Amino acid sequence: MQTQAVILEAPQKIGLETLDLNVPGAQDLVVDIAYSGISTGTEKLFYTGQMPPFPGMGYPLVPGYEAMGEVVEAGADSGYRVGDPVFVPGANCYTGAFGLFGGAAKRLVTNSDRVTKIDAALGAEGALLALAATARHAMAGPGKAVPDLIVGHGVLGRLLARLTVAAGAPAPTVWEIDADRSKGAVGYEVIHPDQDTRKDYTSIYDASGKGDLLNDLVGRIKRGGEIVLAGFYTQPLSFAFPPAFMKEARFRIAAEWQSDDLIATRALVESGALSLAGLITHQHAAAQAPAAYETAFNDAACLKMILNWKDIS
Repeated sequence: MQTQAVILEAPQKIGLETLDLNVPGAQDLVVDIAYSGISTGTEKLFYTGQMPPFPGMGYPLVPGYEAMGEVVEAGADSGYRVGDPVFVPGANCYTGAFGLFGGAAKRLVTNSDRVTKIDAALGAEGALLALAATARHAMAGPGKAVPDLIVGHGVLGRLLARLTVAAGAPAPTVWEIDADRSKGAVGYEVIHPDQDTRKDYTSIYDASGKGDLLNDLVGRIKRGGEIVLAGFYTQPLSFAFPPAFMKEARFRIAAEWQSDDLIATRALVESGALSLAGLITHQHAAAQAPAAYETAFNDAACLKMILNWKDIS
């Protein structure tokens, strides 16, 4: 069995290739992907060659950990049926390419434990569940406070704000320096940081990935306040100790989502409590993958790029 897949051969070198797929087992699913998302965080770091080394990475690789599609083969022990619509957080099922992420392909093979059944009516928005679950993971759980300030109004920042509003908490303030990205807020305010005079925030969530903001953020929290690092940071982080000491500042790192986050997020979306509308700004046919990645990584107007695999044979 073979598939068409996006291949990142090396930094700055991306295209479509035909790859052999692993033979599915009794607990596996074969899924035809309809839509896959492009991450402007981790995937961009692979594209630029800036991703720090960690287990499982290497070139050539199939990117993509945000995909939705339909089960076309279901193993006897999978618990799924042909025709089930599912969200797939990537797959490691390729011969001759790393599948560290592995979701940007027309067809893939994955263990049924990794997928989540979703409502087919979500369409391309179904590929956004991983980002929504990431936002939920940062906020949910014992000892975690919802944000009253969010830095960055990209997709993750918007999801954090929407989840805060959905939880019935006071609407957060969101910082954004790009005028176009400041648009699209519903139920909360987006302002330029220079317009904000507050210095008593309880919980600041950084969704910008800009580590050089730490000293500024320390100056914005109240005594005992928390700064949550919700982005991905490639460079060592540092901050001036005396101001943080006087504030008794707390720092927390939000890691990747877990299965319970995905289940809870799906329930919020399907109940209507959390909307994924308006987050996808660009969509390209998968055959135009190189151009799509270029736009996703370099066009500030692109919040989320989706590859459409329906017309790929």
